[in-house]
Amino acid sequence: MNKKNAFKDVMTSLIIATGLLATSTPSYSEDIGERSNERQKSRDTKQGGREKARDVKAACKEGDEKSRPECRQDKREVKQKSRETARDIKSK
Repeated sequence: MNKKNAFKDVMTSLIIATGLLATSTPSYSEDIGERSNERQKSRDTKQGGREKARDVKAACKEGDEKSRPECRQDKREVKQKSRETARDIKSK
């Protein structure tokens, strides 16, 4: 009798555990998809910032108003703004 009761207890525990896992999985997978989209938006924002920074530096170098270090600093500022925007996207 004890072996039968022990087997029933184990099976009941397994069924309950399986049920709990099955109900919690969809919310976890939705979070993964949402985070994936946020990461992609963040990457796109940073890539756009890099392209814009290149354009800013090229335009700065064409003009003779600023020195090379000043042009580099302008590029850094543009890239930093895009990084901040990307962080804001991920932290929402």
